[in-house]
Amino acid sequence: MIETSARLLKLLTLLQSPRDWTGAELAERLQISPRTVRSDVERLRSLGYPVDATRGSVGGYRLGAGAALPPLLLDDDEAVAVVIGLRKAAGVAGVEEMSLRALTKLEQVLPSRLRRRVSTLASYTVQVPADEAGPQVDPEVLTQLAGLCRDREQLRFDYLSHDGTASLRRAEPHRLVNWGRRWYLVAFDLERDDWRTFRVDRVRPRIPTGPRFTPRELPAGGDVAAYVSRGAAAAAWRYTASVEVAVRASVLAERLTPAVGVVEPIDDRRCLLRTGADRVESLAVHLSLLDEDFAVVEGPPELTAYLEKLAERYRRATSS
Repeated sequence: MIETSARLLKLLTLLQSPRDWTGAELAERLQISPRTVRSDVERLRSLGYPVDATRGSVGGYRLGAGAALPPLLLDDDEAVAVVIGLRKAAGVAGVEEMSLRALTKLEQVLPSRLRRRVSTLASYTVQVPADEAGPQVDPEVLTQLAGLCRDREQLRFDYLSHDGTASLRRAEPHRLVNWGRRWYLVAFDLERDDWRTFRVDRVRPRIPTGPRFTPRELPAGGDVAAYVSRGAAAAAWRYTASVEVAVRASVLAERLTPAVGVVEPIDDRRCLLRTGADRVESLAVHLSLLDEDFAVVEGPPELTAYLEKLAERYRRATSS
């Protein structure tokens, strides 16, 4: 039989998983009696952990939301994953500083074996900086929009379009999408009677919000990530291009992230990449990293001129 303190920690770990546990299941996992399970649950409650219980044949236990944040019990892989996520946090105003504080606290309590794994990963990993810092999103706005999506409440907001035009919009918010270094709101625009994608950093919500709405079937068959990838590219990039690449669409799609562009099949040997960037130089670099033969089908003349300049530069570099 597990000692009481160790048994309580194991019970707390099980209750943190997103599911309900019956008393019989917990008793089997902990190798104790159902009566001891009930006693241990009461001990956790006396320590301030809000353990919720439901009665009936399908009833069970789960850890509820409390007034204070309880200690998190993470296994080795979960702890490493959290540290990696905190190191990469970006795109929301103030998150970098908050992530650094949380990271400092977490690393102080990591066991030596995990601290070594994390330190090794940080020392031998190089992150390529983005072409630009990207717009910062107000975390309060992001949280408010997520709440409206959850509660299915209409949103009235001021919106600044790509060309600088301001307008008052009314929409039904459904999902938030993090695409590249930007955040987008996927919503049904009530004035235009169609789905729209809005840059969150350009959204200024108005209070109070509107009435509740009935959820609609999401666009793109529910794949909102693909919908944002296709619809937001032209608005997000200053320069766009359609490029024919000499490789199957499935092969190229596996290499690229949604932030790079959208891949469409042409035939078994070719595909069309719709991509872009805020700088012609960055766009040219993206194309060179495809490591495949390509031809620009449609794009700005500045791109063609810069590709010719790069080609000449490479010829001079290799002639010697």
